[in-house]
Amino acid sequence: MAGTGSERAPAWRGGFGRLWSAAVLSGFGDALRTAALPLLAASLTDRPLLVATVVACGYLPWIVFGLLGGAVADRVDQRRVMWTVDAVRGLLMASFAVVVALGHASIALLIALAFTLTTLQTLFDNAATALLPALVGPDALGSANARLMTGQKIAGGLLGAPAVPMLMAGGTSLPFAVDAATFLVAAALVASLRTAVPERRPRPAGGVLRREIAEGLRVLWRDRALRGLCAATALCNVGMGALIATLVVLVTGWLGAGSGGYAAAATAYTLGGLAGGVANRRITAGLGPSRAVLLAGAVQTGALVVMGTVRSLAALMAALAVFGFMGMLWNVNTTTLMQQRTPADLLGRVGSAFRTLAVAGAPLGALLGGAAATAWGLNTPALLTAAFFVLSVTALIPLRKQDIPVPVADDGSPRALIN
Repeated sequence: MAGTGSERAPAWRGGFGRLWSAAVLSGFGDALRTAALPLLAASLTDRPLLVATVVACGYLPWIVFGLLGGAVADRVDQRRVMWTVDAVRGLLMASFAVVVALGHASIALLIALAFTLTTLQTLFDNAATALLPALVGPDALGSANARLMTGQKIAGGLLGAPAVPMLMAGGTSLPFAVDAATFLVAAALVASLRTAVPERRPRPAGGVLRREIAEGLRVLWRDRALRGLCAATALCNVGMGALIATLVVLVTGWLGAGSGGYAAAATAYTLGGLAGGVANRRITAGLGPSRAVLLAGAVQTGALVVMGTVRSLAALMAALAVFGFMGMLWNVNTTTLMQQRTPADLLGRVGSAFRTLAVAGAPLGALLGGAAATAWGLNTPALLTAAFFVLSVTALIPLRKQDIPVPVADDGSPRALIN
């Protein structure tokens, strides 16, 4: 996992600049919806398990459709997939905003919406992961990922999440209407990309598609570094499902901080992520990617313990800031490594295999979090998450001894390494 210390910055002009703009705009809209949906759910029911079910259904499609989305991303024009999906999501959100404005929202409708949007997201995210290396050089991937994630943090957490209480004051449907508009504008930006991408030969469906999915899984399994990171991320995401699903009741119920406190907590998490994006390159250059990820997991565990034991909004905000800082280190390094170690024609499949396996436990975690909050108190999901992070750090320990170099093919391009 070497090479991040000598990275160059991606060029803003051309394809990357438009992709970044679309991603940041979508991040703003996603933050509005992500913050508003739990608040809307909490206003419709006082049962934590039902609120957690809405969040769980937002993860479930990755298990059902994630691998298929990766195989499709390797077959088609990725730009076309991305702008089409964003256009459809924009129309769905606009329709949902009308339903909310008319007072017809229900928990069942929220569950259906969360499931449908994430189903479409499996196509979008896999296509975006595979498209980025075609827009920037391999030595700029780390910086490109950091800038994408940092931009999304600024637009989503620093601007989007704090805006939710103000928008909801103007009408419960307003955050969802704005989200619809961001999807449609992002679709137009992606559709305007002129950067050439490799043409893909048409392939027969059926059994060949199943073999292609299996090939992505094999490449992921045989790469020791990716296999270990995937296992650690999967354990983290079980805990993250529990934390995210119950954060709104932790803040509004256990701390009694209301929707304003919830927005402040989300902002603290975002500020921490922004600082992590700025510091990522220096920390990774000093420690190496594998040790940086290990450090991130260990520190996040401590932050989670604070969230679940200290009954103070200020302490929660500080812990979430640290949690966000280290989460950015984790995300940038794991995403970049996956892109660097995978052949271009397998990026969709390997990326979807990594993401699907990593996210698979999140719905279970969300339900566990809801059950734990109901049975033992609203603060216990944070401690449950800490326990899963301990397991995750344990899974990373074998990678701490040395950084594993990115394998390079004869033509100088990254290729998968079979250990």
